[in-house]
Amino acid sequence: MRIFLIPVMAAFITLVGCQSAPHSTLYQDLGKLQGIENIVNDFLFGLGSDPRIAHHFAEADPERLRSKLVEQFCAESGGGCTYTGDSMKESHAGMNITHADFNALVEVLVDAMEKNGVSVAAQNRLLKRLAPMHRDIVEQ
Repeated sequence: MRIFLIPVMAAFITLVGCQSAPHSTLYQDLGKLQGIENIVNDFLFGLGSDPRIAHHFAEADPERLRSKLVEQFCAESGGGCTYTGDSMKESHAGMNITHADFNALVEVLVDAMEKNGVSVAAQNRLLKRLAPMHRDIVEQ
């Protein structure tokens, strides 16, 4: 009798799992384009006001940076956008960004996502997609 119950329980768990709410995309979890724009706006404000890293962005064109970050986050989250900016290696060359600088930038991004009500799971999904850029950004 017990041997019979194991497959029945497994089938029940599988069926219940299949009936859960539909999986949302990362793009949806970020609030679609409007949510991404809000995150980027708060992210840029945070970068500009963070004494650890603000100097790295002092010479940047704020509108271009904003536009390219929106494109990049939209593309990375599966929103159908195409990133048209320079590669991470090209755009960060000569900036002497350290591991500490990169970590500070990630902290600012997490703060911006939290401010916009993005779940921790969605934050982690975006950060996981952005993490490989570390090798092209950090020089020291």
